[in-house]
Amino acid sequence: MTIVAGTAGHIDHGKTTLLRALTGIDADRLPEERRRGMTIDVGYAHLRLDDGSEIDFVDVPGHDRLVGNMLVGAGEIDAALLVVAADDGPRAQTIEHLELLDALGIRHGVAAVTKADLVPPERLADVLTATRSLLARTTLAGARVVAVSALYGEGLDELRAALVELRDAVATSGAAVRPTRLAIDRAFVVRGRGTVVTGTLRGEPVTRGSALRLVPGYADAGTVRIREIQVHNGTVERAGSGRTALAVAGPDLDRLSRGHVLAGGPDVVETTRLLALLRPSARLRAASSAPSLPGDGARLTLHLGTDHVTARVVRSGREAALLDDGAATAVLRLARPIAAAIGDRFVLRDAAAGAALAGGVVIDPLPARGVSRRRATADRLAALASAADSSGAAAGPLVDLHGALPVTRLAESGRDGQPTGDLLVAGPVALAPDVAARLGTTASDTVAAAAGEDAAEPGVPAPVVRAAVAAALRRAATVDRMAAAAAALAFVEALVRAGRLARIGDRLLTPGASVVPAPRAREALDRLVAGLDTATPPSLAAAVRAAGCSPAAVRALEAAGEIVRVDDDLAFSAPAFARLAAVAIAMAEHAPLTPAAYRDAIGSSRKYVMALLEEFGRRGVLERTADGHVPRRRRPVATGR
Repeated sequence: MTIVAGTAGHIDHGKTTLLRALTGIDADRLPEERRRGMTIDVGYAHLRLDDGSEIDFVDVPGHDRLVGNMLVGAGEIDAALLVVAADDGPRAQTIEHLELLDALGIRHGVAAVTKADLVPPERLADVLTATRSLLARTTLAGARVVAVSALYGEGLDELRAALVELRDAVATSGAAVRPTRLAIDRAFVVRGRGTVVTGTLRGEPVTRGSALRLVPGYADAGTVRIREIQVHNGTVERAGSGRTALAVAGPDLDRLSRGHVLAGGPDVVETTRLLALLRPSARLRAASSAPSLPGDGARLTLHLGTDHVTARVVRSGREAALLDDGAATAVLRLARPIAAAIGDRFVLRDAAAGAALAGGVVIDPLPARGVSRRRATADRLAALASAADSSGAAAGPLVDLHGALPVTRLAESGRDGQPTGDLLVAGPVALAPDVAARLGTTASDTVAAAAGEDAAEPGVPAPVVRAAVAAALRRAATVDRMAAAAAALAFVEALVRAGRLARIGDRLLTPGASVVPAPRAREALDRLVAGLDTATPPSLAAAVRAAGCSPAAVRALEAAGEIVRVDDDLAFSAPAFARLAAVAIAMAEHAPLTPAAYRDAIGSSRKYVMALLEEFGRRGVLERTADGHVPRRRRPVATGR
């Protein structure tokens, strides 16, 4: 595992010089930086340890006017290397950088008191004591403090030993493995290689040739393909966590910039609203004043990953709750779309005052809307905040807060009608336990209400039960009609498999109820549905004649959602249509879907394929592009970032 450590400290305290002495690499890459002798933008270096492992360093500027650039580097680090000059002691940017690291929740670090050769022993001892005192009031309390001279090499061995301890502490911290993501801090064009992006790679390893989603997206640049990977100036086929450069291919890449994220999983989303856990930042410059959180309506700068954006703090309404430890939940309304995921850490800063007012963690990058907002309680918010803040499994608390969520938002998912932890996955939707219980009661009550009404036709038509369950789901949580219908279908089938409902033909009844055989009409309908349960069904007219159904019965089947008509004379059974849609969506998530590729995947012909793709477009599942069909999503207006 390669950890990433960010430097912090006042201007001219020797951060870049210390890195050069440790690694042999000059992190000042810009001509202006070398000419002026100060770091202006983020720089990079790496240290190879004796056991062959490596530590990547992000060298950030110390000047007060460049704190925004400092946060670009600090937003994607595992640990901090605080640098304090012995002749100067802790100064303004030392304190501000420590406040920012505290706001970001950085808990692993080492402090180096540099220029130890310039001061007498008693001065050095005073600065070491002052540095430890500052650290003790932040999340870096207890970090090791080492005196060094980059010029003469004194203390460098002790510092290297401290960095090894730091690496081991980060490696054993137990952070959950997340899907691949790279927050871009630089994007440029290299002759012969095309567009290149750099950043800190997180999560699962990435390989050459794989595709990653671009978030936020724009125009047709939904995914990019990795053409080449470089780590520490060497080309590799596969890269794990750490500083990485990727040569990428895809449309419209000239607008790639700092702040975009390349993501390998569904957890990173585009959003203009965040549900967040806020904590007051350390107040090192005014220790006597109790730290407080930004007030409702405050407009601040949000620094998240390598991005920054104006945010308005909303601490009123259902989503605002005060927690036991002095933290609070709030909604952050952003001036433009950014990329975010559960567990992302951020800083809220007042740029005019030059102060970090709060730090926090994203607990929901897509806060609830509509009826799901009614579920926001202090207990549910606290449970989600605890899971997100500890990098634990947040799927359960997240679904409990919403009531129901698309499984595409969750890292953990199961088969239709099967539990995943405390959740029940029904079709495309994961249900909170209390919502699942409510739907089960709705289904049972709907069937029980019809008991004994018609001895010749026992039970209730399954479409009636499914409609009742879908309606109950939409009353309990914000779910669109199509997803609610699909979830109800899977949920009712799960009740039948579990023995909570019995089925005769297409009618549902209470288990153990006396029944009589279904009429011939039901048998004909079952024959029709079975005949359409394929990727290459006959014409609807031919299937109706073969099954012996009436036109009225066919219309009833279509209204009940048991068959899906995609053309005047072409229809599929609902399960077949769902299977074919799932194949199309899965293929389109990886690369633009062409009719030929889809035809080969489902073993069908062009006639069926084109009708299906048009139907997916009408339903808003896929959209057509020049390269093929891709998942439909809301496109933000491109901004000059």
